[in-house]
Amino acid sequence: MPVWYANPDPVFQPAMRLINSITNANPCVVECTFDHDYVTGLILRLYIPKNYGMYQADKFVGEITVLSPTTFSMNLNTTNYDSFSAPTSPPYYHETAMCVPVGNIQDVYNVAVRNVK
Repeated sequence: MPVWYANPDPVFQPAMRLINSITNANPCVVECTFDHDYVTGLILRLYIPKNYGMYQADKFVGEITVLSPTTFSMNLNTTNYDSFSAPTSPPYYHETAMCVPVGNIQDVYNVAVRNVK
């Protein structure tokens, strides 16, 4: 299986995170592969390639509620969507499921955008 990499400490870019799982629930719960450092109120866009299942959620944009360092919920009803499942056998694809910050309803940014240079 290919190894995907997301920089946990980006220099200057939206702090995208790789998605490990998404529940079939209302609201759905998204689990990232490592600590996301997001805050409640952040607005994210999901990118879900078809080979991951749950492609119905691809390009969904919504506000999040942080549940833990690696999980958050989104106001998206995925109960009738295909199950999310990362591909485990060839052919592997050069795409991976991810979430990317696109906005914020609060005046607080954590690491959604960072410029350290």
